[in-house]
Amino acid sequence: MNIKSSQTLVEEAQKSIETLSSEEVKKLAESKEITLIDIRDIREIWKEGTIENSKHIPRGMLEFWLDPESTYYQANKIKDIKKMVLFCALGWRSALATKSLVDMGFKNVAHVDGGFDALKKTGLKIITKEKK
Repeated sequence: MNIKSSQTLVEEAQKSIETLSSEEVKKLAESKEITLIDIRDIREIWKEGTIENSKHIPRGMLEFWLDPESTYYQANKIKDIKKMVLFCALGWRSALATKSLVDMGFKNVAHVDGGFDALKKTGLKIITKEKK
């Protein structure tokens, strides 16, 4: 079977999306110019926490929650939203997710190079999420 590798998909996505460094994201987050979107699985968030004031939209539901025509549409997730900056653990899932949102027609969207791991190193505040 001859398939494209996931790494190839990520590399192709990165050519057509905006990628921000973790330091750029820290500045933008502190000046409240962006809305951080954590697309990691909830189990990752329970284990490691997330960036304070970020919104959680799991990768598997992203397109559905943000599509006004979907039965899963979550208007409250994008109410008062600024530029959306997506992050995952390392920046691979967020690259694919950002490309998907661009393909849907979203203009003001980017992702974080290095993901949550890189954001933690900038000193952004990490908060814990309790299991419900």
